[in-house]
Amino acid sequence: MKQKIISPGVLEAFRESLSVDEKSDATAEKYLHAAEEFAEFLSGRAVTRDLALEYKNTVLERKYAPKSVNVNVAALNSLFAFLKLSGCKLKAMKIQKRVFSDEKTELTEPEYRRLVNAAHRMRNGRLALIITTICATGIRVSELRFITFEAAEKGEATVTNKGKTRAVLLPKELQKKLLKYAEKHKIRTGHIFVTRGGKPVNRTNVWREMKKLCATARVDPEKVFPHNLRRLFARKFYNLEKDIAKLADLLGHSSIDTTRIYIMSTGTEHRKIIDQMRLVC
Repeated sequence: MKQKIISPGVLEAFRESLSVDEKSDATAEKYLHAAEEFAEFLSGRAVTRDLALEYKNTVLERKYAPKSVNVNVAALNSLFAFLKLSGCKLKAMKIQKRVFSDEKTELTEPEYRRLVNAAHRMRNGRLALIITTICATGIRVSELRFITFEAAEKGEATVTNKGKTRAVLLPKELQKKLLKYAEKHKIRTGHIFVTRGGKPVNRTNVWREMKKLCATARVDPEKVFPHNLRRLFARKFYNLEKDIAKLADLLGHSSIDTTRIYIMSTGTEHRKIIDQMRLVC
């Protein structure tokens, strides 16, 4: 195996490869961060399987959650594939699937509404509308760039992500709000949600602004991030329709197994069900 050292140049090339592979902004960010930490661990040494295993053990020793360990493993395996070091590939930890989610991390509908109200009270109308748009359509935060003036007029956005294109319908009330916002800010074409520099907002912008709402909205910061709005949309839709295949299409999922994670009942709901079974003698 040819020796490979992870230099700043290699990391930059790895970053570009993640973009070419159409990894989401969030995934690319996690993978690059893991690669940087691995490079720091190596301290200039060439990559070997023994060192990769040693690094994995250091991650385990930090008592990371199994899911976090597997994110690191996936990131490093992606790096090894990029470096053509297939012999260094690591095995992920086996995790038994949960049948219910942790209510401590699930954003509820009342909490969502408090976040929107808090954004309005803090005179951040753009953020209030961004939160509403994600939750009312189920789009990813990275897909906000497809919410254009033209889409608002039509009532439908064409979203392209990971090589797939899907139509996202905009509820009539949301359509009105988007057009009213566009009129107020003299937006007559193109992206509706832009930064002061005129560029489309990104995940980091939205995540940072949402965190500032937590105290005013009285919502646990651990629940407040864009993806939880998408999950709330999924649970609400499924409770009304009970059609997981249709929901998978709406969310742009390739696998229904991914969609199942979104609609998992909380531990509280699960406990109510098993209590109602009355099987304790």
